[in-house]
Amino acid sequence: MTDQPVVGMVGGGQLARMTHQAAIPLGLSLRLLAERADDGAALVVHDVELGSPDDLAALTRFAKGCDVVTFDHEHVPTAVLQSLEADGVVTRPSSAALLFAQDKLAQRRRLSELGLPIPAYAEVHEPADVAAFAADHGWPVVLKAVRGGYDGRGVWMVDGPLDALPGPEVYVEQRVPLVHELAMQVARRPSGEMRAFPVVETVQDKGICVEVIAPAPRLSPGLAADAERLALRIAEELGVVGLLAVELFEAPGGLLVNELAMRPHNSGHWSIEGARTSQFEQHLRAVLDWPLGDTTPVAPVVVMANVLGGETTDLARTLPVALAGEPSVSVHLYGKSARPGRKLGHVTAMGTDVASVRASARRAAALLRGDVEEDA
Repeated sequence: MTDQPVVGMVGGGQLARMTHQAAIPLGLSLRLLAERADDGAALVVHDVELGSPDDLAALTRFAKGCDVVTFDHEHVPTAVLQSLEADGVVTRPSSAALLFAQDKLAQRRRLSELGLPIPAYAEVHEPADVAAFAADHGWPVVLKAVRGGYDGRGVWMVDGPLDALPGPEVYVEQRVPLVHELAMQVARRPSGEMRAFPVVETVQDKGICVEVIAPAPRLSPGLAADAERLALRIAEELGVVGLLAVELFEAPGGLLVNELAMRPHNSGHWSIEGARTSQFEQHLRAVLDWPLGDTTPVAPVVVMANVLGGETTDLARTLPVALAGEPSVSVHLYGKSARPGRKLGHVTAMGTDVASVRASARRAAALLRGDVEEDA
């Protein structure tokens, strides 16, 4: 196949690695801007340029070889993206849309303007602002970094007055009583076509997603439909092109938007084996303005479990053990060196019973971590 478009992806992590895997069957050539030669995606993509995501010169050189540029993270400064766009580079999502994933306070303001359900929030300039918010909404409250927080970083639970703020740019938010944590992935192409994946339930530990159950097993059909409508509206109103992940809280009063990401997302990894079109292929289709794929699950229950490094994790030893112990589970490793708490990969199990599928996924992840020994 010749004359296929070249998709450039800024960022060399596991999302780029899995996007590359999705590109291959489509005959696509993924071009990568990575910070290090040993980044997970740089180990498998043949067309790699090294450079920083905030270096305009490096991004300009990189973009010259691409038909469209997309991202596996949100760390390209808005001004840099605007300069690329002014030079005619096609970025998807655009800088105007990506701002609402980069700047959480801008996101909160925009979603509030649209009348969409979000937790109560306020800007913070000094500790007294936090106390004033708590006087209206009660302790504890949540402080969040305006930019850069992920996997539990940049989030602080605060149960009383502060002497100093934990960071230079933070805002305060009401702590929501949770029933479940949920996530939606939707894709939108420039032509306006949109498709949604089923809403999933996410399980968090210390702010890190450790498990995803698709479709969300304890959510009413009415709330599932609400979640889909909400995510599709956000994609359209913000002009997102590509994948949009919407993290949601199910609270006693209904759904609330927690955070947005405009790229493939950890909560959608289940779709590689578990849906007719994976989130990674869907993202490629969307940014190229190609027809979007079928998002129907291929099994009644799909469970993804993240593999986090443990104290004794040695994947060279534990991978064969996990493959033997749970032969029906799919394993994805990201090419990272093991250290405690680091996301090293994920596993996906499928079946008909939620409890047994969760058990298989959890056991496979535990075998990979080295937390359980091989059966005698």
